[in-house]
Amino acid sequence: MVELEREDGDRWIVLGTADGVRRIGIQKGSTTLGSVHLDLACSPPEFEAEITRLIELGAELKLPARHEPYGSIANLADPDGNPFDLCAYQ
Repeated sequence: MVELEREDGDRWIVLGTADGVRRIGIQKGSTTLGSVHLDLACSPPEFEAEITRLIELGAELKLPARHEPYGSIANLADPDGNPFDLCAYQ
């Protein structure tokens, strides 16, 4: 992967493929649980199946998936309670 974006004084970094497809976003935070927030990306047609796959792997869906102007997003947490988002960008 390559770095695609860097925002807010290096607080937010987006990595993706060399052709510009966003794959993961890393957001720095404090040193408490969930202080590094990941955004994982998939294609829009994969979104619903990917939510199901992540839940089967032990993630918990924290809020119902929603659709925003930039794409779809689901708020989840890993088995240790660390929050992350699944994004399907338009």
